[in-house]
Amino acid sequence: MKSHRLIPSSGSIIKKTSHWLTLIALALFIDSCKVKEDAVTPEPVVDSSPANKFSGEVATLWADLQLKLTKQTAGYTPPVAARAYAYGGLTMYESIVGGLTNNQSLAGQLAGLATLPKPESGKDYHWALSANAAEATILRALYAEASRPQAVANKRIIDSLETVLKTSYKVSIAQDVVDRSEKLGQDIANAIFEWSKTDGGHEGYKRNFPASYVVPVFDGAWQTTENGQKIPMQPTWGNNRTFVVANQNMTMPKPISFSSSLISPYFSTYFEVYTKSKSLTAEEKEIAVWWADNPVETFTPPGHSYNIANIAVKQTKSALGKSAEAFARIGITVNDAFINCWKCKYQYNNERPYTMLRRTVDANWKPFWPAPPFPGFPSGHATQSGAVSAVLTDFFGDNFAFVDNSHVGRAKDASTGVELKARSFKNFNQFAIESANSRFYGGIHTRQDNETGLAEGRKIGANVLTLKFKK
Repeated sequence: MKSHRLIPSSGSIIKKTSHWLTLIALALFIDSCKVKEDAVTPEPVVDSSPANKFSGEVATLWADLQLKLTKQTAGYTPPVAARAYAYGGLTMYESIVGGLTNNQSLAGQLAGLATLPKPESGKDYHWALSANAAEATILRALYAEASRPQAVANKRIIDSLETVLKTSYKVSIAQDVVDRSEKLGQDIANAIFEWSKTDGGHEGYKRNFPASYVVPVFDGAWQTTENGQKIPMQPTWGNNRTFVVANQNMTMPKPISFSSSLISPYFSTYFEVYTKSKSLTAEEKEIAVWWADNPVETFTPPGHSYNIANIAVKQTKSALGKSAEAFARIGITVNDAFINCWKCKYQYNNERPYTMLRRTVDANWKPFWPAPPFPGFPSGHATQSGAVSAVLTDFFGDNFAFVDNSHVGRAKDASTGVELKARSFKNFNQFAIESANSRFYGGIHTRQDNETGLAEGRKIGANVLTLKFKK
């Protein structure tokens, strides 16, 4: 596959455009969730494919914007957000895979996705323009939510980034190449969006708490916690189609059986949460708040994982091919992790520590962090973090040290007084364990919720790793 005249790969594309000031203004819209990195030598490009003549900057700028859109768009709860990251990441990858000599499309591998538009043989393509058009198209579709003012605001910021990048890239590029590249990206995005409508989660932001859902009642069942939400979040999300078929067919783990005995394993696993809540250290409180990732206030837990992939891509200064592949892998991973976790949650409808401990130990007890409105077992944080850590470790290596500064710049938490400080990790497994532990420190989950979540998440991640991105 030939590529037309390419912008030189050395240096930032942003420095090569007269629209630098415009992009700075646009960046003010985007949360400051970028890694502060020392001078880093760009990762050697082993694959000299046409798409890899470009840096990963177009990919990371769109990832930054999707994180921002998730935070500011109503209804993007964690499961809904995870789904959006999956389609955003997949679209990014598919829009440039035709320019990667050693890679192949995931069409024919993902559940229900038989085919996608392909580039014309023997024609020139500008792969950064293809990615730019594809991301603008898919994000306009994914974030066209019910609130008209927000939909207009989302479209405006998407249009702005698309225009800035297009203007910077198309200098000295033949118009037919520009048109062909953008059309390919748009066609791929539109095809992926049509496919997305059949997965069970289309416009899920409109039905986070379905009034028709009948909450089960039995000993040890989930009940309304301190947030007062009577209908739990996305009770049927576990019925959605996963991207990876093997994840759809996984056997659900079982929690410890309910018991009213004060000497039972059931009681002891919950009582451990109560005991820990009385002895939290300052760092444990910081960890609980750092990983809370509440919707509206943040880009949600799957967004935190997507941003860790973003940090890794930026830190390595990866070329466009590896950058897009990283976002596709992590998007697919968080999507499948939330579907499987939600399937398990609503299979057992386990009560939260808030309910159990107030019933049996202390009628006035409250966790350090408010419990979210859905069943406990297993932990969503642990499940998706375990899955993501497995995939990122495979992709970037066992000992990839990084600084997670996802929330640096935010004001200290108003309810706890805790300041949000960057967290440093020696590898991805370390972040997954801390993310899981954060929910135990917060008094939201038992240890079994976290341990099971991590274990199941790693199985989900292993299934994602069976996808054949390479030829």
